Amino acid sequence: MLWETYLLAQREIRRNVLRSALTVLGIVIGVAAVITMVTLGSGATAQVTSDISKLGSNMLQVRVGQGFGRSGGVRSEAPPFKIADAIAIEQNVSGLQAVAPVSNNAGQAILGNINWATNITGSTDAYHDVRDWPLAVGRRFHEGEMRSGQAVCVLGSTVREKLFGAEDPVGATLRLGKISFRVIGVLVSKGQSSFGTDQDDFVLIPLRTFQRRIAGDINVGSIMVSARDGVATEKVQTDIEYLLRERRGITANQENDFHVRDMKEIIATLTGTTRVMTALLGAVAAVSLLVGGIGIMNIMLVSVTERTREIGTRLAIGALERQVLLQFLVEAVVLACFGGLLGIILGLGAAALGASLLGVPFILNPGIVLAAFFFSAAVGVLFGYFPARQAARLNPIEALRHE
Repeated sequence: MLWETYLLAQREIRRNVLRSALTVLGIVIGVAAVITMVTLGSGATAQVTSDISKLGSNMLQVRVGQGFGRSGGVRSEAPPFKIADAIAIEQNVSGLQAVAPVSNNAGQAILGNINWATNITGSTDAYHDVRDWPLAVGRRFHEGEMRSGQAVCVLGSTVREKLFGAEDPVGATLRLGKISFRVIGVLVSKGQSSFGTDQDDFVLIPLRTFQRRIAGDINVGSIMVSARDGVATEKVQTDIEYLLRERRGITANQENDFHVRDMKEIIATLTGTTRVMTALLGAVAAVSLLVGGIGIMNIMLVSVTERTREIGTRLAIGALERQVLLQFLVEAVVLACFGGLLGIILGLGAAALGASLLGVPFILNPGIVLAAFFFSAAVGVLFGYFPARQAARLNPIEALRHE
C-alpha cells in the first residue's frame, strides 16, 4: 500500500516537473544554507583555536595596565616591568616550564640594498620554550650572548625569505637599523594568526642587546609564562598576580596596574563567539526552510484543487479518507526529502569551496547533515498535512461535480 502510494506520488511529481522543481527550491536553498553556514562556522572555530594554540602551550601573558574592557586602561603612573620581575616569577611561582621577558619595537632589517620593515623582539632563550617555537636551522642564544648583550639574532621565516630568499642565512650579517647582527638561526614558520598578522615577520635578539642598542632603557614590555603540562593555569595566574602585587607595592584596596591573560581564556572567548555567530547564521538560514515549507503547502493546495474530480472518483469507488490523506502527504514528503538531498549536495559543495577561499579547514559534521535532512522531511509532513487533510475530507458528490 505504501509503495503504491509512493509510486503515485512520483508520477504526479513527474507530471509537473518544472512546478515541482520550483516548489522544492526553497527547501534546497534552506538546507544548503544551513549546512554551509554551520560547516564554515565549525572550520572558523577550529582555525581560531589552532591559531591561538600556536602562541604557546599553556601560556600566560603579563602586561602593564588593566587590560581590555577595564576602566582606566593603562595608567600613566604604572611602572614598566624589569628583568628582575621575570626572575622573581620564575623563582617563586611553582609549576612553570619557562618564563621569558619580552620587549618589542619596529625597525628596519637591511641586507645590502634590500630593506625590510619588520618587528624587533628582545627576549631570552626561554622564548622558544614559552612560545613552543623550535628552530628550522641554526641554534639558540648562548648564556654568554644573553648576559653580555651580543649582536646576534634569530630570524622569522618571513624575514629570512624577504632578505635571503632560498639561501641559508646562518652565519651571515645583516643590519637592524645602524647595528650589525650575526644570524645564528631561523625559526620554523607559524603562518598568519587568526587576527591576520604574520607571526613570522620578526627578528629575535637577546633582551639585553635590545635594551642597550635598540630601546635605550632597561624596561620589559611584557612577561610570557608557560605552565607545565597538567598544572592548572588558573592557579599559576593567581600566584603571579599575588607576587606582582607584592613587588609593585599594590595595597589591598587598589586595583592591579597590570593584567595576566590566560591563552585558554582567550581561546574559550573567541571559540564561544564563533559558535554563537555560527548558531545565529544557521538559524537565519533555517528560516528559508520554513519559506520552502510554505511553498510546498501552497503547491499542494493547488494540486488538491486541480485534482478534485480525481479525488472524488477515488472516494466514490471505495477509497478511504486515510488513503487519500496518505497519498497527498507522501507527495509533500517526497518533494521535501528530494529538496533536502539536493540541498545537502549543494551545501557540502558550497562549504568546501568557501573553506578553500577563506583558508579555514573543512570539517564535515554528519550530525548537522542528518539534522538538516530530517528537518526537511519534517517540513514536508508539517506543511503537507493540511492540504492532504483537506483533500481527504472532500465530499465525493461535490468533488465529482467539480469543473
